[in-house]
Amino acid sequence: MFIDIPRELESALIDLPLPAWKLDGSFLAKSTMERYQAELTAATPRFEETVATLRHALAGEGAGYAVLRLGNLVKALGADDERFLRLATGFAATVGAPFSPFPRWPLWKDIGVKVDKDPGKSSGIGYNAFHMDLVNASRPPDFTTLLCVRPDSLGGGHSILSDAHAAVARLSEDTRALLAESAYHYGTFFDLFGVGEEYKPFPVLDGSDPGEGFVRFTAKMLERSRIRQAHANAARELAEELVCGQVSFMLQAGDYLIVNQRRYLHGREALHIGQETVPIADRRLLLQMFLRAGTGDGSVA
Repeated sequence: MFIDIPRELESALIDLPLPAWKLDGSFLAKSTMERYQAELTAATPRFEETVATLRHALAGEGAGYAVLRLGNLVKALGADDERFLRLATGFAATVGAPFSPFPRWPLWKDIGVKVDKDPGKSSGIGYNAFHMDLVNASRPPDFTTLLCVRPDSLGGGHSILSDAHAAVARLSEDTRALLAESAYHYGTFFDLFGVGEEYKPFPVLDGSDPGEGFVRFTAKMLERSRIRQAHANAARELAEELVCGQVSFMLQAGDYLIVNQRRYLHGREALHIGQETVPIADRRLLLQMFLRAGTGDGSVA
């Protein structure tokens, strides 16, 4: 679901000087959320219309992700302008409570391109396979969001998304039974905030009714964790179904991708070859922020 911002709303937002945000721990303060929502709503009725479309895209039947097209705001304000980030944060706060699970990072975390990094990592240059963020946390973020500051100038790095519950529904009962067992583990767990405790081992399917709950999956666990063969095979079957059902698109400057982690898994195609020839200041850059549903006005959980 791509959501264009009405011109009337764009014009109102360009001239709207939202105040600097305040944090309560690692969460956006409730007072800031209320202030942003009040000022954005008062700017023009088109804001509430756009937010209603956004919420439906994230929580409506068969939905689970949305891309807000804020490109004209980037052109008018500049991606590095604090006013633009406040506007993006204001939109996010209509979905859930923005927060950073990493106390050492700011509310928005940079995801740049490092040619010497593990290619499969978010800041690497290779294929970033399907996954949910904070898969080994007892309370993963309900939403993961990515704001595109600069796309890959060489034309690679398409975002990929797949309906996790639809993929699970295409599996056999035996495979689903294996995925429902607490037999999976991945990654480390330290210095985190607002995501509960470490969940290890964890089931891929959390026992909720079909089509509900998290599908705790990351393809990286198949290469980097020791998992019994039967359980690994079941996870590989799921990985194949995720690829079969994927959608792919290129985020442009100002595109704001919001993913409901209870519905969709995400990843990224490899960046185009030749990244080492691109100056660091011109390489692909995303900003990431997480949302907790049910703790802010207007959340869609």
